[in-house]
Amino acid sequence: MRAIAATVANQKLGKNHLVNCISRVLIIAYQESTQQLEEVLTQEKLQYEVLRQGNKPEFQHFSRSYLCLMNHRRAWAKAAQEDRPTIIIEADFVPVVNFGKLPLPFNSNQTDVGVSWLYTCAPQVYHVSVDGYAEGFSTSTVAYTVTSKSARYLIELAEEVREKVGAANYSTWDSTVDSFLRHRKLKNYIVWRNYGEHGGLPNPEHYQNKLSRTHRADVLYGKLTFTPLYAAHARSRKLKLLTVRLKARLKGIARLVTGRFLRVKVIRGSSVPVRLISFAILRQLSLQL
Repeated sequence: MRAIAATVANQKLGKNHLVNCISRVLIIAYQESTQQLEEVLTQEKLQYEVLRQGNKPEFQHFSRSYLCLMNHRRAWAKAAQEDRPTIIIEADFVPVVNFGKLPLPFNSNQTDVGVSWLYTCAPQVYHVSVDGYAEGFSTSTVAYTVTSKSARYLIELAEEVREKVGAANYSTWDSTVDSFLRHRKLKNYIVWRNYGEHGGLPNPEHYQNKLSRTHRADVLYGKLTFTPLYAAHARSRKLKLLTVRLKARLKGIARLVTGRFLRVKVIRGSSVPVRLISFAILRQLSLQL
């Protein structure tokens, strides 16, 4: 356990800060305000671009999930042209303080990196390297990095969804990213603790398809830079934020205890089970909500 903690500390102090390792940040938006998010990125000295989706007549018959995929596909096309990894974030993402100084979640010299989730939803960990990098799974595209190689593959995923599911139908395409890229021999990574929070309001399309209306970060790397939208209009912002974050923390701990974050099958099949268990437990030993 001390080895994992030391590795994380070394990453924080090293030269692999996001601001030094990525090409730029692409913000995916529709009509949402991105002013606060842009201010944070500017303060963190991160180059960024806002990609706003137009409101075309033909879009009226598209599902919200497909419209979201279209905008991510646009970001992937831009990321595919970059020499360094690209961060893609949705407009309702709220970074933690010192976001740009947080470590890249994988070895920058690797050539087989798929995506690395900076914000995770229903995460799982598969393997932890000697350097502390965690291969894993998430089912959210609120905030993540892509390489040029993985971006090109994800464009193929978008085409597959268009052909097999269709633009008018709801799809959980974001939950297939991990398997799609691993099938193409790429490794996907999760962060030790979340680099920010999903601050958006409940998605009615999720509820209509019998999925959870909301998802929040189970554990954060630090304090949030600004109040998420879900708490912005509450009578007591602090109380609302505290309540939501406490619920998310308890849910994360429950997933750990019940073996959903780190599955027993994964532990038994691992060559480094102690490292895996240490990673899983240490990430939840935080007083930060």
